[in-house]
Amino acid sequence: MNRRRIVLIVALAVYGLAALVLLISPIGPGEIVAAVTGWVQNDLGWSTVRQGWIEFGANIALFVPLGFLLTGLFRRPWWGFALALVLSIGVELVQILLPARLPSPRDVLANALGAAVGAAIAWVVLIRPSRRARRPATRRGR
Repeated sequence: MNRRRIVLIVALAVYGLAALVLLISPIGPGEIVAAVTGWVQNDLGWSTVRQGWIEFGANIALFVPLGFLLTGLFRRPWWGFALALVLSIGVELVQILLPARLPSPRDVLANALGAAVGAAIAWVVLIRPSRRARRPATRRGR
């Protein structure tokens, strides 16, 4: 196993642990989003920013690393995106069982956007350059 793959697996494990802590934390994501919204509205003076916007952006940001890491690991952007999308749908389905949580198709959309951004970044940064390097040099005719 090469070094890059090991780093991606470790990073994915750390990301998974951090996401799990966020999901089972006694401080719900709604409380965090409300606090950030208050800070943005009151301290920064951006009173037009709404809590839904902050939550949507947070869901995008949460899934960018997942799309990046899965794409880097499997070396296929569609796989990274699809796996992140399946995980997002799974998380939303589990939230049906949690009384303090509200599942939302909007969250799945935001998560999918984040995964797509992460997969695209991985494609540009990790995969595309290594594919160019592996291409055999062509000889030009004389």
